[in-house]
Parts: sequence; C-alpha cells; structure tokens
Amino acid sequence: MASFPRSLLALIVGQVCLHSCMSGIRVAGPLLALRTGQPAWAVGVLLGLFAAAPVLSSLYAGRMADRHGYHHPVRLGVALTVVGGVLAILATWLVDFQFALLGLAACLCGVGTNFGLIANQRTAGKLAAGDRAALTRVFSWLGLAPALSNVIGPIVAGTLIDLAGFRGAFIALTLLPLATLWSSRQVPKEPPAPLRGAEGKRAAWDLLVVPGMPRLLLVNFLMSSSWDLHSFIVPVIGHERGYSASAIGLILGVFAAAVAGVRVLLPFLSHRLREHQVLAGAMVLTALVFCMYPWVHSAWLMGLCAAALGLALGAVNPMVMTALHHLTPDDRHGEAIALRSMTVNATSALMPLLFGALGAAVGASALFWLMGLAVGAGSWQARQVGRG
Repeated sequence: MASFPRSLLALIVGQVCLHSCMSGIRVAGPLLALRTGQPAWAVGVLLGLFAAAPVLSSLYAGRMADRHGYHHPVRLGVALTVVGGVLAILATWLVDFQFALLGLAACLCGVGTNFGLIANQRTAGKLAAGDRAALTRVFSWLGLAPALSNVIGPIVAGTLIDLAGFRGAFIALTLLPLATLWSSRQVPKEPPAPLRGAEGKRAAWDLLVVPGMPRLLLVNFLMSSSWDLHSFIVPVIGHERGYSASAIGLILGVFAAAVAGVRVLLPFLSHRLREHQVLAGAMVLTALVFCMYPWVHSAWLMGLCAAALGLALGAVNPMVMTALHHLTPDDRHGEAIALRSMTVNATSALMPLLFGALGAAVGASALFWLMGLAVGAGSWQARQVGRG
C-alpha cells in the first residue's frame, strides 16, 4: 500500500476533534433537556436540528471549499462549532432560555461540523490525484474519523457529566475543535480559484444531469436510510423483547465496530475493488440482513446481523466518494460533495419521523422488509455506478 501522507493524518485528526464536539453535545444537550423537564418531543426536535440545519448550508460550504480550498471553510466551521458549544455552556446558567440556546447550539454545531466535513472530503480527494485505488484508500481512512468521533464524543460527554456536571462536559467539548486549527497547519494551502464570470456561474442542480449522478445519489440515499433505520429500530425491538440496556448497546457497538473494521480493511484491498461491485454487493447483503432481522429473537444473533450490516454499510461511503470524484469536474468537487451531504442530512432529519409513523402503522418487521425490498431493488442501479 502507498505511504500514508502526513496531510491525510492531519485531515483525520482535525475531523475527529471537530466531529467529536458535535457528537458529544448531541448526547449531552438532550440529556440536559430531559433532566430539566423538557418533553420527549423537544428532545426529538433538538436531535433533528443537528442534521436539518446543515441541509440549508451545504451548498454554500461546497462552493466555499471549491473557491478557497481547505483552510477558510474549516476555520469557519471551527468558529461556528465553538460558538455552538459556548451557547450550550450558557444553557446551563440561563434555564429560562435553555431550550432556545440548546436549539441554536445544535444548529451551529451541525453546520460547523458539516463545513469541516465537506472541506475535508474535497481536500482528501486531491491527495489521490484521480487514481481510483488511491481514492478508495484515502476515503476509507478518512471514513474512520466519523466512526471514532461517534465513540469519543459520547464517552467524553457521559464521563464528564458524571464527574463535573453538564457545564464541565460542555466546556471540555467546546475546547476540542481548537485542536482542529492546530492540525490544519499540516494541510498544504491552495491558491484561491479564479472567480467565475457571470456566464460561467452554474447552479449546483446542474450536477444532477451529470451522467450517473442521480443513480449515485439514489444509492447513497437508500444506504443512508438503511443506516438510520437500523439505529432507530434496534432499540425499539430490543425494548419490546426485554433486552437489557447493555445488550442493546452491545448490538449497536458491534455494528459500529464492523463499520470501522471494514474501513481499515478496504485500503489494503482497494486495487482489487471497483465501486459498482462493492456497492451492489453491499446493497444485496443489506437487503438480506433486513429480511432476516425480524426472525432473529436472541441478542447474540442480532449482534451477528448487526456485524454483517456494519460491514455492508461501512464499505459504502468510500466507494460513493470515489465514484463522486470521477463523475464530477475537478473545480466542482465541493459542490458535488455538498449535494451528497444534503441528501445524507435530510435523510437523517426526516427518515426517523417516517420510520416512527410507518412502524406504528405496519410494525417493525414490515418496516425491515419494506426497506430490504427497496435496497434490494436499488442494487440493480448500483451495478451501473462507476462503470466506464
């Protein structure tokens, strides 16, 4: 395997520090709201804001990354995230305005982290110089950053809430993004891209007519929805079947470990893999797992299903990003990543509401089967991704 660039390590460290702040506040904020008597629907609104707010700012973030490179959008992302953390700290004092402050904190942390993510992914693509195997390696390593962040942030939040209270947890989390500024010094600066004239300006939606782009976004939507369904439904099923909290947590932990594991493995296999093969195989495996889940009634078998699903879904992101960089022009990679980010965040914000409504109407088992059917049918589209 090719050498591991120092700038890629800096991108990973920077994203971990930025994302960990957001994921920690995403745990601590709702817990604080519950402790102070907020209703369950208010907690749902808070969680939704972390994903909904970036939908509105993604295209701006993508264009900024295309125009200015890595450093400008990342500095803005750090600033927004830190301000969000400060608002969360203020919420521990200003109880009368607590919900509003936590809502603003959720919006700012979500938007700030998304700015950093889009700039990271665009810059990482430049490291591979258009080589497919190198792109897959780079995005596999970079995909470890969110996985690690979703472990570090909640652990820091939970531990410090017990040791130092909510205010101490928010202060520590707010300091994490400052390390992103330190790591960013290892990322080479790019000269600003020339401004487009009035005749050269293009709407981001023009990218939807790029051959293969609608197909790729459909595959991405189906697999993102599968991820959200699993995160939503496993606690519900586990509670219905009387599993302990530790058993439910272990199932979700096995899923996360499988996601991280496959992303560590992919760089060593990248020269043998093509996007359409991995995406189609991942979708077929996801469909099979969803069809099996309702018939599984023991926690350890659910853990095996979760591991298989983690392997499938964990392999998707590097392949989607590789295909995305080959489909779009070099000067519009940021916009293309932003379009993908919009679909992912919109899915995370809206699909749990839809899953809740459908689950109440048709039951959890039917929900698994419906999603399995949709993903299985979508595997036909995945077979065309990245060919030619």
